[in-house]
Amino acid sequence: MTVETTDPPRIDPRGPRVGAGITALLLAVVVLIGPTTPALVLLTVVALSFVPGAVRGPQATWQGWLFRTLVRPRLAPPPELEDVRPPRFAQTVGLVVTGTGVVAGWAGALAVVPWAAGLAFVAAALNATVGLCLGCELYLLGRRLRPSAR
Repeated sequence: MTVETTDPPRIDPRGPRVGAGITALLLAVVVLIGPTTPALVLLTVVALSFVPGAVRGPQATWQGWLFRTLVRPRLAPPPELEDVRPPRFAQTVGLVVTGTGVVAGWAGALAVVPWAAGLAFVAAALNATVGLCLGCELYLLGRRLRPSAR
Protein backbone atom coordinates (compact mmCIF):
# COMPACT_ATOMS: atom_id res chain seq x y z
CA MET A 1 0.00 0.00 0.00
CA THR A 2 1.40 3.38 -0.96
CA VAL A 3 0.54 6.61 0.68
CA GLU A 4 0.65 9.75 -1.38
CA THR A 5 2.23 12.67 0.33
CA THR A 6 2.23 16.20 -0.85
CA ASP A 7 4.34 18.94 0.55
CA PRO A 8 2.32 21.62 2.31
CA PRO A 9 2.02 24.93 0.48
CA ARG A 10 4.81 27.40 1.20
CA ILE A 11 4.35 31.13 1.61
CA ASP A 12 6.43 34.29 1.81
CA PRO A 13 7.02 34.73 5.58
CA ARG A 14 6.81 38.50 5.26
CA GLY A 15 3.12 38.28 4.31
CA PRO A 16 1.85 37.12 7.71
CA ARG A 17 3.97 39.79 9.41
CA VAL A 18 2.40 42.54 7.30
CA GLY A 19 -1.04 41.07 7.97
CA ALA A 20 -0.26 40.96 11.69
CA GLY A 21 0.68 44.64 11.58
CA ILE A 22 -2.63 45.57 9.99
CA THR A 23 -4.52 43.37 12.44
CA ALA A 24 -2.61 44.83 15.42
CA LEU A 25 -3.61 48.32 14.34
CA LEU A 26 -7.30 47.36 14.15
CA LEU A 27 -7.11 45.58 17.51
CA ALA A 28 -5.46 48.62 19.11
CA VAL A 29 -8.43 50.69 17.96
CA VAL A 30 -10.80 48.19 19.58
CA VAL A 31 -8.86 48.40 22.87
CA LEU A 32 -8.84 52.21 22.74
CA ILE A 33 -12.56 52.44 22.01
CA GLY A 34 -13.28 50.19 24.99
CA PRO A 35 -16.39 48.20 25.84
CA THR A 36 -18.73 49.76 23.29
CA THR A 37 -20.83 48.61 20.37
CA PRO A 38 -18.48 50.20 17.77
CA ALA A 39 -15.59 48.25 19.31
CA LEU A 40 -17.66 45.07 19.14
CA VAL A 41 -18.44 45.69 15.47
CA LEU A 42 -14.76 46.25 14.67
CA LEU A 43 -13.74 43.15 16.64
CA THR A 44 -16.35 41.20 14.66
CA VAL A 45 -14.72 42.39 11.43
CA VAL A 46 -11.30 41.32 12.73
CA ALA A 47 -12.61 37.92 13.84
CA LEU A 48 -14.24 37.33 10.45
CA SER A 49 -10.93 38.28 8.83
CA PHE A 50 -9.34 35.28 10.53
CA VAL A 51 -11.78 32.79 8.96
CA PRO A 52 -10.17 32.44 5.50
CA GLY A 53 -6.74 32.40 7.16
CA ALA A 54 -7.78 29.58 9.48
CA VAL A 55 -9.18 27.57 6.57
CA ARG A 56 -6.61 28.19 3.83
CA GLY A 57 -3.76 30.15 5.41
CA PRO A 58 -2.91 33.83 5.87
CA GLN A 59 -2.39 34.30 2.13
CA ALA A 60 -6.19 33.87 1.73
CA THR A 61 -7.09 36.87 3.91
CA TRP A 62 -7.71 40.41 2.73
CA GLN A 63 -4.48 41.38 4.51
CA GLY A 64 -2.68 38.71 2.47
CA TRP A 65 -4.18 40.19 -0.69
CA LEU A 66 -2.90 43.65 0.30
CA PHE A 67 0.57 42.19 0.85
CA ARG A 68 0.59 40.40 -2.52
CA THR A 69 -0.80 43.40 -4.37
CA LEU A 70 0.86 46.40 -2.75
CA VAL A 71 3.91 45.25 -0.80
CA ARG A 72 5.48 42.13 -2.30
CA PRO A 73 5.91 43.60 -5.82
CA ARG A 74 8.20 46.22 -4.26
CA LEU A 75 10.40 43.68 -2.44
CA ALA A 76 13.11 41.30 -3.53
CA PRO A 77 12.09 37.63 -3.44
CA PRO A 78 12.28 36.15 0.06
CA PRO A 79 15.40 34.12 0.87
CA GLU A 80 13.13 31.16 1.63
CA LEU A 81 9.46 30.28 1.88
CA GLU A 82 7.79 28.86 4.99
CA ASP A 83 5.32 26.08 5.60
CA VAL A 84 1.78 27.48 5.70
CA ARG A 85 0.60 25.16 8.50
CA PRO A 86 1.99 27.09 11.51
CA PRO A 87 0.63 30.48 10.32
CA ARG A 88 -2.70 28.83 9.45
CA PHE A 89 -2.87 27.45 13.01
CA ALA A 90 -2.02 30.92 14.31
CA GLN A 91 -4.96 32.29 12.32
CA THR A 92 -7.16 29.70 14.04
CA VAL A 93 -5.89 30.81 17.45
CA GLY A 94 -6.63 34.42 16.50
CA LEU A 95 -10.13 33.40 15.42
CA VAL A 96 -10.75 31.62 18.74
CA VAL A 97 -9.50 34.54 20.84
CA THR A 98 -11.32 37.27 18.93
CA GLY A 99 -14.35 35.04 18.38
CA THR A 100 -14.66 34.57 22.12
CA GLY A 101 -14.74 38.34 22.54
CA VAL A 102 -17.31 38.68 19.77
CA VAL A 103 -19.62 36.01 21.19
CA ALA A 104 -19.35 37.48 24.69
CA GLY A 105 -19.93 40.99 23.37
CA TRP A 106 -23.01 40.10 21.35
CA ALA A 107 -24.29 38.19 24.40
CA GLY A 108 -24.15 41.45 26.36
CA ALA A 109 -20.74 41.21 28.05
CA LEU A 110 -19.13 44.17 26.29
CA ALA A 111 -16.41 44.32 28.95
CA VAL A 112 -14.87 41.18 27.39
CA VAL A 113 -14.41 42.88 23.99
CA PRO A 114 -11.33 45.02 24.80
CA TRP A 115 -9.80 42.17 26.81
CA ALA A 116 -10.04 39.73 23.91
CA ALA A 117 -8.76 42.43 21.55
CA GLY A 118 -5.89 43.19 23.92
CA LEU A 119 -4.82 39.57 24.10
CA ALA A 120 -4.95 39.21 20.31
CA PHE A 121 -3.15 42.57 19.96
CA VAL A 122 -0.17 41.33 21.97
CA ALA A 123 0.21 38.29 19.69
CA ALA A 124 -0.25 40.31 16.48
CA ALA A 125 2.12 43.06 17.61
CA LEU A 126 4.83 40.54 18.53
CA ASN A 127 4.52 38.94 15.10
CA ALA A 128 4.55 42.27 13.28
CA THR A 129 7.41 43.87 15.18
CA VAL A 130 9.85 41.09 16.04
CA GLY A 131 8.61 38.16 13.98
CA LEU A 132 7.55 36.09 16.99
CA CYS A 133 4.39 34.23 15.98
CA LEU A 134 2.91 32.85 19.20
CA GLY A 135 0.36 30.71 17.35
CA CYS A 136 3.13 29.27 15.17
CA GLU A 137 5.13 28.42 18.28
CA LEU A 138 2.08 26.69 19.79
CA TYR A 139 1.71 24.68 16.57
CA LEU A 140 5.35 23.60 16.66
CA LEU A 141 5.12 22.73 20.37
CA GLY A 142 2.05 20.60 19.66
CA ARG A 143 3.92 18.79 16.87
CA ARG A 144 6.85 18.06 19.20
CA LEU A 145 4.59 16.79 21.98
CA ARG A 146 2.47 14.61 19.71
CA PRO A 147 3.56 10.97 19.70
CA SER A 148 4.99 10.05 16.33
CA ALA A 149 2.96 7.70 14.16
CA ARG A 150 4.64 4.32 13.87
